[in-house]
Amino acid sequence: MTDLTPTAGVFPTSGAFIGREHHLPVRIYYEDTDFTGVVYHANYVRYFERGRSDFLRLAGISHSDLLDGDQPTAFVITRMEVDFKRAARIDDALTVVTTYDSVKGPRLFVGQTILRGTELIAQAQVHAACITMAGRPCKPPAGMVEKLAPWFAVSAS
Repeated sequence: MTDLTPTAGVFPTSGAFIGREHHLPVRIYYEDTDFTGVVYHANYVRYFERGRSDFLRLAGISHSDLLDGDQPTAFVITRMEVDFKRAARIDDALTVVTTYDSVKGPRLFVGQTILRGTELIAQAQVHAACITMAGRPCKPPAGMVEKLAPWFAVSAS
């Protein structure tokens, strides 16, 4: 019988905070690329999503906690502006850098970049909104805002 007990270093990384930035390493695999070996453009959106999710995870905010609370809430992306600067290629080691910049009402404002070393590959400005399970906008739970407050560039309102 195989022992499936997790050991140190076996789990995928959730990245790390450097100042107010969250850094998430991403390796480019064949499945991420098109037939030329260049990363397919939609995959950058996936990397940005991983960066936002792992930022929240490391900040102590669990998606399952938001769903199981007194008033279950979720997030939707209401706006994403992406600038593609360079092509990433198979085997590249990239870093997704995420900052949660501010919150206003139900909206969260997020800045993200993807780097290969110090070279800018892509950048995005993201607006997310907190919603009820019925799809109505709502303010993020107070506990979530408290946990994010140390990373905001602008005071939460």
